[in-house]
Amino acid sequence: MARAVPLQLQGVSKQRIKDTLALVDCNTADMIDAVFALLDDTTPSAFGGAPPGAKFCDGASTAHIAVHVGRFQRGGTKLDREGRDYWIKPLRKIEAVEAVYLDPDGGRFVDGHAVAKSPNSAYRLASSFVDVLKASPSTWRPRVRDWISAERQRERLALQAEAVIRARAVVATGHHDLIEVCKTVYAPRFLKGYEVVYVDDGDGDRITDAQREDLARAGIVLSLADSMPDILLWNPDSDALWVIEAVTSDGEVDLYKFEQLTTLAGRCQKRGIGFTTAYPSWSVVKARQAAHKNIAPDTYVWVEEDPSKHFLAVDDQQELFLVPSKRSRRR
Repeated sequence: MARAVPLQLQGVSKQRIKDTLALVDCNTADMIDAVFALLDDTTPSAFGGAPPGAKFCDGASTAHIAVHVGRFQRGGTKLDREGRDYWIKPLRKIEAVEAVYLDPDGGRFVDGHAVAKSPNSAYRLASSFVDVLKASPSTWRPRVRDWISAERQRERLALQAEAVIRARAVVATGHHDLIEVCKTVYAPRFLKGYEVVYVDDGDGDRITDAQREDLARAGIVLSLADSMPDILLWNPDSDALWVIEAVTSDGEVDLYKFEQLTTLAGRCQKRGIGFTTAYPSWSVVKARQAAHKNIAPDTYVWVEEDPSKHFLAVDDQQELFLVPSKRSRRR
């Protein structure tokens, strides 16, 4: 039997959400339903490692919200996760939704996305926004006006910035550090002539204004349908691209990413594209590839603890081998 959708969650109806978001021009159906999902204090957390008694409203990933809206609320298929730029990002810009992270070691939700692109990254409603939604009919409109005032927005943004700093102090930032090493050690050694034009290591805009300028200079247009790499480089002399994926928990250059980003290079009329999966240690390589064996053939592997060489993934009769590259530098 299908689960019945409640008319209210935490005493808040979808009509109240719609009326509130209409005052800040963010009242699309997807946004309304995403907010309703994040009010859900009746459903247990969808995270396997969540604290005992944690509820959906304490922190839900993009995928969790997509399922809640598409299947639970609408009785269909989950929302497209790439659509988060349309139904999460605007809510974050008005500080209605804030980032949280499930610390797997501490077994708790902490403020901010301490590890970029982690499956433990999640969202919850800001408590100030929940208070607005719960306001009585007589005080609701003035509460909304106060909430959207410039002074209040600056205060919330300052608090969010402090939260990110605290979160990074609590949780290890291995992914961020590996990306930095790829930029400062791997790329200068093995990708001579290539320039970094895009890095997906943040928690705000997926493409910053500065990156848009660099991408435009390289003749590259990224869309929501594209697979966003950790690092995208461009060689102005050869007009070729190179992708680096920094892996601490997941995200290798698999066949899907290989095909998607090769399509991107063709669409942008680039003369070629290369790929590297970077790991912090051989122990991580062993653990990941023993379980998944998902590195695309004819792509490269680099290991931070063994930085003087990189390896080519070779498919020999459906068995994948890593062999030292014959080139000390890849041009």
